[in-house]
Amino acid sequence: MLFARKKTEMPTAETALEGRPAPLPTAEEHFIFGRPLKGPYPDGLETAMVGLGCFWGAERKFWELGAGIWVTAVGYAGGFTPNPTYEEVCTGRTGHNEVVRVVFDPKVISYDALLKAFWESHDPTQGMRQGNDVGTQYRSGIYVTSDAQQAAAEASRASYQERLSAAGYGAITTEIVPAPEFYFAEDYHQQYLAKVPHGYCGLGGTGVDCALPTGVTAA
Repeated sequence: MLFARKKTEMPTAETALEGRPAPLPTAEEHFIFGRPLKGPYPDGLETAMVGLGCFWGAERKFWELGAGIWVTAVGYAGGFTPNPTYEEVCTGRTGHNEVVRVVFDPKVISYDALLKAFWESHDPTQGMRQGNDVGTQYRSGIYVTSDAQQAAAEASRASYQERLSAAGYGAITTEIVPAPEFYFAEDYHQQYLAKVPHGYCGLGGTGVDCALPTGVTAA
């Protein structure tokens, strides 16, 4: 029980693992799209970052959106340890969340469409866990890159809370904060469920529809 409690309590900067100065080696190209994982990206694209449980299944939710998604990548964000390994994140001593980074074309797919996929793909009321996956790295989070994203995320949270409450769910625990530094996860984690189609996916939504506009927002 003590170990489980430690995994669900955020460390401090003083108690977090030390990490390392150099980034971890990772894939050069997206396994499905064949595009540079780290860029450069075409002009006009935007970036979204979210955490919704184990990032293997979470990433698949976003590349499956299709048109308008340029690349997806998994990594670690929101903690203290620089350039952490997967094993370090799993100890709960880095403070990082398992996150998905989505580079998308806002002329083709709206940020609201990404938010809808986010809310409907997991249960955002569970705190430091998602289903049977327990730990700070499985918390629900939206990491915004602009004031517009912040406003859209907060509005979507309020809207979805109404629907969840009506369905008997508790309070949303999703954190909405400015996007922290993103550390790319190791090569084998990138697009994992495309490489291992029958691999583990612990995600499960609530079944409650998120009624957000999903068309392209006019510039």
